[in-house]
Amino acid sequence: QVQLVESGGGLVQDGGSLRLSCRPSGRTVSTYRAGWFRQAPGKEREFVAFIRWRAGVTSYADSVKGRFTISRDIAKNTVYLQMDSLKPEDTAVYYCAVAGPDYSGTFDSPDGYAYWGQGTQVTVSS
Repeated sequence: QVQLVESGGGLVQDGGSLRLSCRPSGRTVSTYRAGWFRQAPGKEREFVAFIRWRAGVTSYADSVKGRFTISRDIAKNTVYLQMDSLKPEDTAVYYCAVAGPDYSGTFDSPDGYAYWGQGTQVTVSS
């Protein structure tokens, strides 16, 4: 069983910063892609950012482009999401997700990921 452990969420003021971390525990997975999604109350889960594990290629949702940065530490098997210039509309539960090389689906859809973290709450106050 692969489990993803997230950390780094919390309460921050408008314009502040947070860094989320995510690493697998339990059975090791050969990661091909890692992504961050978020879900606000009453809304569907939405794509935030993606990174191709070995190549380091990244992609972002338009709403976070220029403010958020996804990165990974291959040696630590950890993916990060640096969030700067946070806005109240960024308030949501943030989830990390990973998939192996044989997993189908697109990088910006939840269907493209096999394993998910439990979620970490990010609250931005105005």
